[in-house]
Amino acid sequence: MGDDRRLRWTVALAAGAVAGLALPPIGLPPLLWPALAVLWSLAGSPSRAVCGGSGFLWGLAAVLASHHWLLWLHPLDWVGVPGPLSLPLCLLIWLLCGLAGGLLVALWALGVRRLDPRRPASVVIGVTVWGLMEVLLARGPLFWIGLGSSPLPGDPSLAQLARLTGAGGIAALQLAIGWCLWRLVVARPRGPVAAAGLALLLAGHAPALAAVIEERPGEAGPAERVLLVQPAIPTRRKFEAPEQRRWRMQLEEAQRRHRAPEVDVLVLPEGSLLQGEPLPLLAGAEVLAGGFRRQGEELRSSLLRFEPGERDPDGAVDKHRLVPLGEWVPLTGLLRWSGLSAVGGISPGGPSRLLPRPSGAVAAAICYEIADGHGLAAASREGARWLVASANLDPYPLLLQRQYEALARLRAIETGRWLVSAANTGPSLLVDAEGGVRRRLAAGIPTSAVVTVRQRTALTPYSHWGEAPLWLLLVGSLSVRFRPGSPASSAGP
Repeated sequence: MGDDRRLRWTVALAAGAVAGLALPPIGLPPLLWPALAVLWSLAGSPSRAVCGGSGFLWGLAAVLASHHWLLWLHPLDWVGVPGPLSLPLCLLIWLLCGLAGGLLVALWALGVRRLDPRRPASVVIGVTVWGLMEVLLARGPLFWIGLGSSPLPGDPSLAQLARLTGAGGIAALQLAIGWCLWRLVVARPRGPVAAAGLALLLAGHAPALAAVIEERPGEAGPAERVLLVQPAIPTRRKFEAPEQRRWRMQLEEAQRRHRAPEVDVLVLPEGSLLQGEPLPLLAGAEVLAGGFRRQGEELRSSLLRFEPGERDPDGAVDKHRLVPLGEWVPLTGLLRWSGLSAVGGISPGGPSRLLPRPSGAVAAAICYEIADGHGLAAASREGARWLVASANLDPYPLLLQRQYEALARLRAIETGRWLVSAANTGPSLLVDAEGGVRRRLAAGIPTSAVVTVRQRTALTPYSHWGEAPLWLLLVGSLSVRFRPGSPASSAGP
């Protein structure tokens, strides 16, 4: 019995690691599906202890594999952490994220086991709960990337499903395909299961086929020429006088280029302007710049809007999702510690991502708010005509940039909006409404580019309905599973 348990836990660790590696930047669903089949097998274990323990190890390995870019926080001496403590602290943060992921997957596996994963209604409950939880976690402080982003960049056709269901629906589909693989191995007869798996694959790719067949409506609004600036200033030296002078010179040069009618909007990355800092020159046209501002006694990280002919902002949308232990520190008044960032002690703004503009509102995502598709879809429903992402991903590696790019592409598909990303070291890019990358600036070097953004007003089904179809599917499957006469109190397989 002990050898069998150790074997299951070893398999769980290996499958979870494969699942984490199958996410962006690889983004290859066929690599993910066998790992999910193993997870279903573990959830169907006769032993509750084996089910919970192996589910925990699966989730732990998946998060550790997909989030190992957290180790690039080291060294932390630039925010006052002593050298000998820096690496252990970064390892602890990475491990805590893995433990949180492991706990969530263990709870899911135990719930599925209780419902009996051999029952179709139980499967629907399991996949919809997972999909909805990914969306919910993406609106909180600890989520970064999950099964919902798995099709990119490897299967952009499957990613088109996000136009209908959002990332939650994609996550649910991946789990359902994994269930079909598991049942193909253990079920008798296999024919119905194989047919169900094929139907799921075809259904997932149907939106891409429909996009090719259907006649696209004309663009609803005018095109805007946007100047992207990527300063590539190392965060650990950002506040040093030489780097500040270099950035000031870059910004002045960008403003000299930024003149209507050649350029309509200048977009600058997160944290480009310090609190109360004006533009070096009068704005030649509109400017959208990441910066800091005071709202009463609170300091906010914001996307600031500058009118043409002005040096001070006249509008802003504040960052709502703050980085734990970086921008937001619990009990900061008692601990007297600003966190793992030079800008710790920031307060969150409101949840709305809508930034009104005379030429058409935009939806703003600051840093890892790009993971929150629900908020950007809501802003699109409220009138946003394109999306702007402002970020600073330094000192993290190229791996994180590729994950960020996959999320940006997914947000464009979900909302049917063009997206512009301006980031300190990258990814600075232009994404069209179908999730295709039209322009990508070379990562890690100071550069700029003028791109053309198309305004859109039509709503995708996801922008219109959000997660309502998933909720209806969950309620319907619950009613079937727990209808009178159903053995709902079964302890599972």
